[in-house]
Amino acid sequence: MSETDFPKILLTEVFKEKDLPDNFLKIYHTHLYCHRGFLEFTFNDEKMRCEKGQFLFWFAESKLSELKFSGNFKSSVLFVEKDFLTDNNPDQGWTIDSQLHSRIFPVKTISSEIDKKTILKNFKIMNERFFEKDHIFYEELLKRQMQIFILEMWNLFAKEYEKRKHSLQTGNQYEHFINLLQQNCLQHREVQFYSDLLNISAKYLNYLCKIHSGTTASEWIKRHTKVRLTLLLENKNLNFSEISDEMNFSSPSYFTRYVKNLLGVTPGEFRGRFKAKQNERN
Repeated sequence: MSETDFPKILLTEVFKEKDLPDNFLKIYHTHLYCHRGFLEFTFNDEKMRCEKGQFLFWFAESKLSELKFSGNFKSSVLFVEKDFLTDNNPDQGWTIDSQLHSRIFPVKTISSEIDKKTILKNFKIMNERFFEKDHIFYEELLKRQMQIFILEMWNLFAKEYEKRKHSLQTGNQYEHFINLLQQNCLQHREVQFYSDLLNISAKYLNYLCKIHSGTTASEWIKRHTKVRLTLLLENKNLNFSEISDEMNFSSPSYFTRYVKNLLGVTPGEFRGRFKAKQNERN
């Protein structure tokens, strides 16, 4: 497919499902601002809703189904080609944390008119930059604009992220677990670790997760670890020993066995495939 078929950046208005690009979830990360009405959907087996004044972010290849649009639904949507966004993330630490957060909480409430205008302005600037193809430094400029866009969006949602991250004394225990998991999943991959922090039994923590999300605590741990591990393996500046140490493995061989069990391939095989995919794109 040519770039015309799948442009890196696509800004459009969406009123109903047929307005979405074909196979958009395979190609794009989706940034959506809802102007009116509502959109209901199932995300990672959870029923969710995005309505007027809310922002929605879907990762490419998300587990998404059962989209239902209200009759008066209207939204502005910026689609960004998945590899282009991933390759231009400006900060590895924030990338991991924000990805983990957004995979659990894809819908965010926009509290002020200023924030709404900022989102729509960033959509417009990103789209305009994409079409400035006669600029002598087009590719470099577009990459820089992608980085600025990501930083702007992170800035908007940092307060919500920090509020959830530090809300360990309020709210329900399920959310406490998810917050703890986001911070600790690399080093701590046992249900007992989290149940001890929450002063409940491992069995009860599994029960809480099951009734809130339909997924056990151990499966949530596996999902979070998989996301974080994948991002670390994709970072060519980290060697396997550094990643193994970061994850508190007692030996490189144990780390290799764990990766093989979780991802289906060894660390070397994963990185080889990732490098091959990058070469194909280039």
